[in-house]
Amino acid sequence: MARGTMHSPKPDGQRRRRNAPTHGETILPADDGVLRGPSLDELMPGRAFSEGVYLWFDDWRASPQAHVFQRTDWRRLALLAPTVEGYLKRPSAAALSEIRMNEERLGATVVDRMRARMTIEGDDADEGEKAPVLRLADARAELRRQMASGE
Repeated sequence: MARGTMHSPKPDGQRRRRNAPTHGETILPADDGVLRGPSLDELMPGRAFSEGVYLWFDDWRASPQAHVFQRTDWRRLALLAPTVEGYLKRPSAAALSEIRMNEERLGATVVDRMRARMTIEGDDADEGEKAPVLRLADARAELRRQMASGE
């Protein structure tokens, strides 16, 4: 899959290159709103953060990705918290870049999850209502009909 596209990977049987994927697909349970993992206060004792940082951390704790997080993933988020705090106080491109890079590796956006072969149960993005496909021959025939009738 090309970086930055919103297309999900082709099924293995339709892939042009038949290399085996480096890792299997991870099915994440749907968002149930339960906070998982340690709190930010547990990971960073004696450190106070703004409400925005606690909300950001709890968003991660309630995310479907939290089902598969290990202690190291929680540590990565805790180490990122001071950067998020700094960004909220004084936004900078460098801080945003660091936050984005770390969150990308944890599957923050739909594209990040597709790249990591993560799927959230009940996510109908692939099975959603598809736009109708217009066949070129049908379009030409309709155009000829309109030209002939003077529409």
